[in-house]
Amino acid sequence: MNKILTLLFGLSFSVMAFSQAIDYNPKQLDNDIQKIHGLKSISAISVMELSLQGIPDEVEGRFFKMTVRTSDNPVNYVYIGRVNSCRAGGCNNNRILIAGDVSEYFDYYIIFGDDCKIKQVRIYNYQATHGQEVTNKGWLRQFIDFDGKKKLKVGKNIDAISGATISVYAITADIENKTLLLGNLLTKKEDRFKEVSGMLGK
Repeated sequence: MNKILTLLFGLSFSVMAFSQAIDYNPKQLDNDIQKIHGLKSISAISVMELSLQGIPDEVEGRFFKMTVRTSDNPVNYVYIGRVNSCRAGGCNNNRILIAGDVSEYFDYYIIFGDDCKIKQVRIYNYQATHGQEVTNKGWLRQFIDFDGKKKLKVGKNIDAISGATISVYAITADIENKTLLLGNLLTKKEDRFKEVSGMLGK
């Protein structure tokens, strides 16, 4: 009986772990924005969120516009979101991931310039049992300057990683998708931005 209770508790804990909410204010983002603009403090940055209302596809993340209040007012766009990889229990389980399954995941962000070119990609919360190699800063640098005008193809312009195939393909597809989505949203004339409080400097 005790073994059964222990097993059930373990499964419940695993489900809770795999369903944590996305942290939309990761500490690393503060540091990265400061470094990009040579700032000593992030207090000079105003943040607005880009509304995704009316987008047909479900987006597991949020877009933000960050403006540095200096003479030239440089702008960055930031996407913070989640990529689902294998189903809970690991990549070695061959059952296909279906709706309702609990999956392993990782959370990451993309920092774009005002021209929608990628300046930085960082994975800040890796909750999967395999593929941690994709968190490597050197590997993630491959996405810098990507603007959606060409296809990202693993094995061609994106390096494959042995043992991290699922994570490599998952984040590559998500980065391409979110870059294209941001570009499309910014070409529309409607005002989709709203003020956000509590971002940065937590």
